[in-house]
Amino acid sequence: MMSRSCGSKKTAQHATIDLLKDTFGDRLISRFGPVNWPPRSCDLTPLDYFLWGYVKSLVYVDKPQTLDHLEDNIRRVIADIWPQMLEKVIEN
Repeated sequence: MMSRSCGSKKTAQHATIDLLKDTFGDRLISRFGPVNWPPRSCDLTPLDYFLWGYVKSLVYVDKPQTLDHLEDNIRRVIADIWPQMLEKVIEN
């Protein structure tokens, strides 16, 4: 990657997108990926502002010490999310 002092901002952005494309392929969610997602997609904004913070706050409550423990916590928290909760988040 290039910093602003050694290259243009545009070049650094392209390098970042190229890295993400190489890593995630057609699963990349970006304005520069295979699906042209808008920068403030109404589909993603509730996830950005509520869901990920909510999940993270519950996943780390018991301070998991192993990857298996962390994965179990993530699965448990996601499984406990009711559709009605997501509907309320999307409505707001």
